[in-house]
Amino acid sequence: MKTNLIQAYKQAPWRIQLQWIGLFLLGLVLIAAITGVYLNISAQAATSGRMIQFIARDIDDINNEIAELTTGLARARSAENMLKRSEELGFDIINPAEAVYLEIPGYNPEDYVVLAPPRVSFISESPIIRSAYKVSLWEWFKERIWQLPISVDQPLEEIIP
Repeated sequence: MKTNLIQAYKQAPWRIQLQWIGLFLLGLVLIAAITGVYLNISAQAATSGRMIQFIARDIDDINNEIAELTTGLARARSAENMLKRSEELGFDIINPAEAVYLEIPGYNPEDYVVLAPPRVSFISESPIIRSAYKVSLWEWFKERIWQLPISVDQPLEEIIP
């Protein structure tokens, strides 16, 4: 009777082999899935890195163009070029003693007038992190849960927003 019971619950050898093959294939599928997720994340990181490089190159190109335009403006505003242009337009150099000066009431030449803010051409290298993201989970828990005035008569909806 005992041997019949053991033999009834003992599995056939081919079933045991199928179970081992199934476990091996399950492990293989899990390893392939983990590898696929890792490769996907790596590909996204590489793509983001290349996009950052392209954007940095564009920033450098724009900064170089700004520098070239600033240099061209400085050349156009140089004293020699301005003198040459004024002579071409028919202007003469005047003696300051012969000039006619007008007094404008309310005008103070010593007041410094800013017509536009100065151009800023630097990029902040440090990331801007909101203060909400600088709070640890423990600090948030203390701030939200432990500091609440709880009374027995107060409903739970009023305690937790």
